[in-house]
Amino acid sequence: MSKPRDERQKDLFRPALDQIIDMGHPLVQLAREIDWGFLERRFASVCETGPGQPPLASRLIAGLFILKHTHSLSDEALCARWLENPYYQYFCGEPAFRHELPFERSSISRWRARLGEENLAALLQESLSVAHKTGALETKDLERVAVDTTVQPKAIAHPTDARLMYRAIEKLVALAKREDVALRQSYLRVAKRAAIMVGRYTHAHQFKRARRKLKFLRTRLGRLIRDIARKIDGDGAREAIFVPLLSLATRVRQQDQRRRGPKVYALHAPEVECIGKGKARTPYEFGCKVSVATPVTSPKGGQFVLHAKALHGNPYDGHTLGPVVADLEKLTGVETRRIHVDKGYRGHNHPHSFRVWISGQARRVTAAIRREMKRRAAVEPVIGHLKAEHRMGRNYFKGPEGDRMNAVLAAAGYNFSLLLRWLAAILRALIMVLAQTIPPAQPA
Repeated sequence: MSKPRDERQKDLFRPALDQIIDMGHPLVQLAREIDWGFLERRFASVCETGPGQPPLASRLIAGLFILKHTHSLSDEALCARWLENPYYQYFCGEPAFRHELPFERSSISRWRARLGEENLAALLQESLSVAHKTGALETKDLERVAVDTTVQPKAIAHPTDARLMYRAIEKLVALAKREDVALRQSYLRVAKRAAIMVGRYTHAHQFKRARRKLKFLRTRLGRLIRDIARKIDGDGAREAIFVPLLSLATRVRQQDQRRRGPKVYALHAPEVECIGKGKARTPYEFGCKVSVATPVTSPKGGQFVLHAKALHGNPYDGHTLGPVVADLEKLTGVETRRIHVDKGYRGHNHPHSFRVWISGQARRVTAAIRREMKRRAAVEPVIGHLKAEHRMGRNYFKGPEGDRMNAVLAAAGYNFSLLLRWLAAILRALIMVLAQTIPPAQPA
């Protein structure tokens, strides 16, 4: 890729954004505090200098990711908001107001996939750096942390055997039609009717009839799999196209409610896991496990997220503590002194077991540690905010890498939202101090 375009000459006769916006706005102050050079150096690792289309500016890409997850916007809503909001454009480094997008909406998806979790973690690292620089977070807050896990649900429909088998039939028929594979019979009409009747019979508690229709679906899916396998046998190009979907459809056909081991819960997201966290309202959630770490103290700027990482394979919480704390120390550059966890971490694998404090523990507990143990639950509302306001409640990104990226971006967006509130509070306090120092005007 060649160097980014320099289009400042086009803006020569346009009014500069810093002349028409409020320079005391929290987004403007945050833009001044962020080290855009650090983000540019991290993002530059995925770009190769050379001939070709010039890449988008690193500040524009980083600013778009921050705004998207700070304000919980979809890619389409972000583009529309960016086009009409001068503060968004200033935050992303535009010198003058633009009436058209300097990028395509799909560029956001491509840059996200190109950067990956490792480079996007720079946004979380920079949010903590800005918090420390502005006084919202102190070094002592990084030494004592609370760690917990939650489930990041994937954007899938609730899985049922009938729906999964019908979707497998639909996808196989569509792929066969696209590749000009003539089927003996598609079974689309009868399979749709059978899937509907399974739901109706189950609702009416007529389980024998429901099982009969489910067996009908399983039989038709097996016929379709064998028919396609016969038609593509010996054709290497077609086998390479059909094998992934055929293997998924075979797993869907063979899996059963009582079968142990990993199952397929969505054909478009086979990496999804069924996780039970013991909640009465949601006994089972479908997605992946995410570890979240926050300070166990009370930072001035709020409960920042120090680390967030998606964990695939539904691991035991205690077996994730060692790698998570190692990543946390690498990200912050500060060694953790005390780690507070819940009882799900009993039997953990942290190398320094005397630094880990499990809720309910009585031995070696001093008055200061007891106060910190009472603060362990502060991580719970942070997880609630991540899910409700920063797009961790339903992950739309594709694949396991999408799970990891969404967890990091949600944590960074949450931290930047706290920073916006912190900078606005500083500005209000400064205005109040100035108002008190200015003497009132004397009457004439």
